[in-house]
Amino acid sequence: MHDICLQIEGRFQGVVCSVLTVDRSGTLHPLAAPSLPEAYSQGLDNLTIGPNVGACGTAAYLGQPVEVHDIASDPRWSPFPTFQQAALSLGLRACWSSPLVDEKKTVLATFALYFREPRGPTPEEREIVGVCLHLCQLAFARDLRVADRERRANTDALTELPNQGSFNRAITHLACDEAGGWGVLMIDLDNLKTVNDTFGHAVGDRLLQEVAARLSHFAIPDRAFRIGGDEFALLIKDPERLRDMGKAARKVLDVLAVPIECEQFSIVAEATMGGAVVTGEEASADEVRHHADLALYHAKETRRGGFVKYCKGIGTRMIARISSIESLDAALREGRIEAWYQPIVRLDDQRIVGLEALCRMISPSGEVISAATFADATSDARVASILTQRMLSAVSDDMRTWRELGIDFGYVGVNITAVDLRGGRLGGFLDQLFAEEALLRHLVLEVTESVYIGDRDKLVVDIISGLRRRGVRIALDDFGTGFASLTHLLELPVDFIKIDQSFTARLPEDEVSGTIIAGLVAIAGKLGAKVVAEGVETVAQAVRLQKLGCKIGQGFLFSRGLPRGEVARVLMRHAASSPHSIPFPGLPANIPQEDEIYLAAPPRSRRM
Repeated sequence: MHDICLQIEGRFQGVVCSVLTVDRSGTLHPLAAPSLPEAYSQGLDNLTIGPNVGACGTAAYLGQPVEVHDIASDPRWSPFPTFQQAALSLGLRACWSSPLVDEKKTVLATFALYFREPRGPTPEEREIVGVCLHLCQLAFARDLRVADRERRANTDALTELPNQGSFNRAITHLACDEAGGWGVLMIDLDNLKTVNDTFGHAVGDRLLQEVAARLSHFAIPDRAFRIGGDEFALLIKDPERLRDMGKAARKVLDVLAVPIECEQFSIVAEATMGGAVVTGEEASADEVRHHADLALYHAKETRRGGFVKYCKGIGTRMIARISSIESLDAALREGRIEAWYQPIVRLDDQRIVGLEALCRMISPSGEVISAATFADATSDARVASILTQRMLSAVSDDMRTWRELGIDFGYVGVNITAVDLRGGRLGGFLDQLFAEEALLRHLVLEVTESVYIGDRDKLVVDIISGLRRRGVRIALDDFGTGFASLTHLLELPVDFIKIDQSFTARLPEDEVSGTIIAGLVAIAGKLGAKVVAEGVETVAQAVRLQKLGCKIGQGFLFSRGLPRGEVARVLMRHAASSPHSIPFPGLPANIPQEDEIYLAAPPRSRRM
């Protein structure tokens, strides 16, 4: 455009050439005017087109050429006296402006000739400008194609947000020497796959588009990006958001929590977030982004639906977790996972009424490793599912062996996870491993409150209800450590409630714990459930539990976890159903309790 302007000005004496672009909002911007002062051109920047906006603004508005033979007297200039006087002061007396349009008749620019005397264009000028307009159209078309390629290369087609490439370029040159200067908030949608599978990909696309629109609006003055299928990022420079990224994350969750109305239903975007703020110690911007990724990964494993901010040590924990997964995976492949058992004892006469199966890993050197050591590994869905299957298989084999030997073991509790319940494979495992109904009725599946906290409560409740109808009993494990525990008792059908050891540890002195346990015993009785106290380690705790009405306990006072061979000998000596059994040593039966048998009673049905 600059060269064309110079060519015309060289050909026609006293002519000044100018090219202004017109954006989608109908605003003018200077592009080329080599013979006009910079101040004059900049004065036209951001001028809105209209029917009386000089020659160029009017030509752009009407989409047709406009001839102003006398700037001083033309009514299309009079609304803008500042520009009118500026043009006159430069010796410009007339102006002829022609619009430059694309194939859709959209005005892209104006091509103007200023004259130093009041007049219109000559035939030769009209002919030359016609040729120049054609050249300009070719140049603009090429420029638009290049710009469109760049836009498509840098923009996500579905959401119109800047894409991962844009995000990478945006952070590449950010300085890392100023602590708190900028930060990254990574946002991962938790329910996109569920929405796609349930309602179809069209609704999933609608979810992504709405989330993108909300994030884009929320981000201002910062920027939002879509960097993956269900992952977004906010590049944050706003000082207030950087001071409290947790607060900013909560606001994002609030923005996303508003339901998205579809034709016959509504959906809500569920998200987990991780963030990092530059500390001044990072070697590059990529390191800050990596920290945000680690925080997001940690949040997805430990705080799904919430936010985690990066801090030193998260990376170490992630590495430890990955190592734990690899170790457990190797143990499963090599058959180094065993079921050990801890007795569950009736407190009044210290006889065994059941067992809890405990997972043990045997190291290559023969060391026995407790489940607490590799608990992080069970957050991996694949490994957790294989581990549960292996434990159920070992327990079913041991139960058959004990039954064939005439050893009464009462019931056996096996811990299961949310992955087991929601993965759809648990029923198949039970059909395969516990084909005999009589064996299945001695199985108790232990779940924690965290298994069914969230929007999928109903699904888990339905699955558990189906298991109970098959004869499987359910124990609510670690009761009191989750959220809204009493509410869960109203919704989830259970046969045993296991009081977390943190309550037992405070006995006998802590009256608050005692009151809670006594209240829970009363509630459980109304619901037809039994209460088991975990972590019983002293005689004083056992005695206090009996006074509070709790009749069953387990803990080191009676026994630690035992391998299957040793637990068989313990069962033969202390099983409740054996007429020749004896109490566990060291615990006086000084508080008589009503004798209850917990072994043969099938699960009670009750109204939900």
